[in-house]
Amino acid sequence: MRAPRPAAAALALLLAACGGVKEDSAPRVVPADFLDVPDAVPRAEPVSRYGNPAQYDIEGRTYYVLRSAAGYRERGVASWYGTKFHGKRTSSGETYDMFGMTAAHKTLPVPTYVRVTNLANGRQVVVKVNDRGPFRRDRILDLSYAAAGKLDLLDHGSGPVEVEAITPGQPSTHRFLEAAITEDPIDAVAVRERVADLGVKPVQIRTQDLEDRTVHRVLIGPFADAATLAAAQQRLAAAQVDARPVGD
Repeated sequence: MRAPRPAAAALALLLAACGGVKEDSAPRVVPADFLDVPDAVPRAEPVSRYGNPAQYDIEGRTYYVLRSAAGYRERGVASWYGTKFHGKRTSSGETYDMFGMTAAHKTLPVPTYVRVTNLANGRQVVVKVNDRGPFRRDRILDLSYAAAGKLDLLDHGSGPVEVEAITPGQPSTHRFLEAAITEDPIDAVAVRERVADLGVKPVQIRTQDLEDRTVHRVLIGPFADAATLAAAQQRLAAAQVDARPVGD
């Protein structure tokens, strides 16, 4: 079979994400540990040969690909995509894995690594943008099924997020461990006391007003470096306390 021309191949790959008429859906069988998949690790990569045209047209709209992701930060609504595109090629040429930590964006360079924060609950993930979409005016990002699950967006299908580009090699912004996030202040105090009894300090409760509720976050730190944070996280895990790295 003759290979398509580069321009045609690029357009075909761009249309691979979030296009067509077939309804998307969640997988029928979900691995028991799919929420334990680690975040994407930012690393320097060459830009995709076909995934970064200067501009492209979808459904009557023209999109202009950014030359650089440096300084990019945006708030909006994120959704997710699943079985409809699982196993198909993304705009970067990679195969879409709905259980991986990836995302689709209309204009960020492919690939770009971004930190995504669910503004409704404070959860964060790091994903690799390797695809194009979502092509709806009210969406800024399409997350893989696993990434959406870790952000607790699966049931609602979408939610408010902040997306921030990460420069590979930059110092980690994870300075704290979050041991709990709850609406019950009594639960927060109980977790704080348990962490303190384990000798992992300093630990504090930080109250945060979200869009429709108030939550209480149990934060440990700040830590001076990634190694100290990792050691504390392992110590907590050994005591069956689940704590995740966060910025603040």
